[in-house]
Amino acid sequence: MAHRALAIAPRWPGILAGLVVVALTLGTLAAVALRAEWDSGLSTADWAAIRFTVLQALVSAALSTLLAVPVARALARRRFAGRDLLVTLLGAPFLLPVIVAVLGLLAIFGRGGVLNAGLAWLGLPPFSIYGFHGVVLAHVFFNLPLATRLLLQGWLAIPAERYRLAATLNAPVGRFLEWPMLRAIGPGVFLVIFLICLTSFAVALTLGGGPRATTVELAIYQALRFDFDLGRAALLAGVQFGLCATGALIAWKFSAQAMLSGGLDRTIQRWDKGSPVRDGLAIAAAAAFLLLPLVMIILRGLPGIADLPPGIWQAAIRSVSVALTSALLCIVMAVSLGLWRSGWVTAIGFLPLAASGLVIGTGAFLVVFPFVNPARLALVVTALVNATLALPFVLRSIAPAIEEVHTNFSRLGATLGFGPLAWLRLVVLPRIAQPLGFGAGLAAALSMGDLGVIALFAGDAQETLPLAMYRLMGAYRMEAAASAALLLLGLSFTVFAVFDWVGRRHAAV
Repeated sequence: MAHRALAIAPRWPGILAGLVVVALTLGTLAAVALRAEWDSGLSTADWAAIRFTVLQALVSAALSTLLAVPVARALARRRFAGRDLLVTLLGAPFLLPVIVAVLGLLAIFGRGGVLNAGLAWLGLPPFSIYGFHGVVLAHVFFNLPLATRLLLQGWLAIPAERYRLAATLNAPVGRFLEWPMLRAIGPGVFLVIFLICLTSFAVALTLGGGPRATTVELAIYQALRFDFDLGRAALLAGVQFGLCATGALIAWKFSAQAMLSGGLDRTIQRWDKGSPVRDGLAIAAAAAFLLLPLVMIILRGLPGIADLPPGIWQAAIRSVSVALTSALLCIVMAVSLGLWRSGWVTAIGFLPLAASGLVIGTGAFLVVFPFVNPARLALVVTALVNATLALPFVLRSIAPAIEEVHTNFSRLGATLGFGPLAWLRLVVLPRIAQPLGFGAGLAAALSMGDLGVIALFAGDAQETLPLAMYRLMGAYRMEAAASAALLLLGLSFTVFAVFDWVGRRHAAV
């Protein structure tokens, strides 16, 4: 009989998974560093790409955070029919393939979109979505819901007792409760969104471009695919890694800050109802901004979905295969690292946040190019890189559950003489099934929408659905692209919903 908690799970799967992550992040970075033409330095165009990358990320993060404040505040103090559904839908853009969202924005703000039709009817000049403001608009579309959800959590975390005390003292809630909360979590929200916008590739590819609207990642793609300048691509990849690593370290520092002390979990009763008209306008404007592009995708894509060419369906099968493979790899690595329970796990799980998909893809391209045609490995590399990029989110989802299992059941498992496989199958997996299903669905959905790594490697024979859709948009076949977008949207949400349902179905009660 054991007298203390014992490590009954082997460490070697976690060490092996950690080595894979390190090889894909620091290993590809080393390949980039060895191939980069450091002596040549950065050109004027490269410095312009760096400035544009940082500036659009700063403006996008600032606008997303500032616009989310009134929306989150209104949702925190209003109760209405459909509120819970709206809050749930605010999580949808995180799963939404970027290329689908861009097509939806084009349907509203593009040359032939609803906005320009209205401006033409009023006799006003048209609005162009391409360039700096288009990139910022798309980033706000993606990140306003994320900022709203994070800030809403901050509002809901203020204990009810503090509202009661503020009402008793007739103290202003905004000054004594809401502003300290915003000051505590607002910088962290801003930095997380800033980091996301630094690594945005598909938005810059579709709405940016040109010397004045090129991000570093777009410059890497152009150097590889159009100029085949491996040295410059490697140099830019090193710059991109430096930007991401700096942003990730700052975001990590701010996200670690505690916000508020806890209360007694009483139901919050707000005495400061504020203006219902102002709150209603904030919620309605945010809902319209987020949902109208999706509605346009459905309206434009549905009529032609049965007439999609066979190549689109083949691309869809490749996308589903890559997504399922990526999800499987990701959960295997995440569970292995979680069972390892070493101090290295946090650092290893943090590494992919500092390396964007384009940087890893560039390093992988440099490694395989001397030996084999990169296009032949396009789907394999895409699945592996996507699994690595999703690892921080999945690990964050399941690691607390694994730690709880060890705390509560490791002594019992050692007493019963469980081997590693029995421990994993009978004890760990049933108790982490729910977060594991959520994490697998998240990894699959994120992989379904990838347009970064696959664009670097793939030829026509390896085309996935996002790449096929981008090529349809480039050929101005917008109706077919809308149908492909609807198909991609449905597949992404389906794989997420299936994994999430399976996880909840098999969760131990």
